[in-house]
Amino acid sequence: MLESLVMTIIGADRPGLVELIAAQVADHGGNWLESRMCHLGGRFAGITRVTVPADRLAELKRALHGLEADGLRIVVESGTAAGPASGIAATLEVVGHDRPGILRSVTGVLAAHAVNVEELASECVSAPMGGGELFQARARILVPPSVKLESVRADLEKIATDLMVDLKLEPVS
Repeated sequence: MLESLVMTIIGADRPGLVELIAAQVADHGGNWLESRMCHLGGRFAGITRVTVPADRLAELKRALHGLEADGLRIVVESGTAAGPASGIAATLEVVGHDRPGILRSVTGVLAAHAVNVEELASECVSAPMGGGELFQARARILVPPSVKLESVRADLEKIATDLMVDLKLEPVS
């Protein structure tokens, strides 16, 4: 029987960190299924989902925690196989001059409609023509079957002017 694990990983960024983790997973009979990893503020940060034989689980957890000696902090949680999602999948893009509170306001609208944020990526980049910093975000969301996408869009458009951002909400086809 296989156990599903979700790991969060953080440490000072340097070459070879992913290999350290991948080697431990493979050495314990595990299978690397999916991950998201990046360099943020001089740190390596990632999330990973793996499966491992149930009889090797405790051994793998010990080995992963042993990587703290290499400067990695790894939190291991039990995962489950995802069932089919229910609702309308959509993408949301936000672009505007950076200022505090943009993401809070946007996610406040999403939460009010019980919309699940399944994936979110954001960054600040230099605006063209020396116009300061632009905040950009892209999210994959799941709108519950009981909520109309147009209602979410209308509420997002209400806050877009105050935030001085452009918002684009499109269903995934």
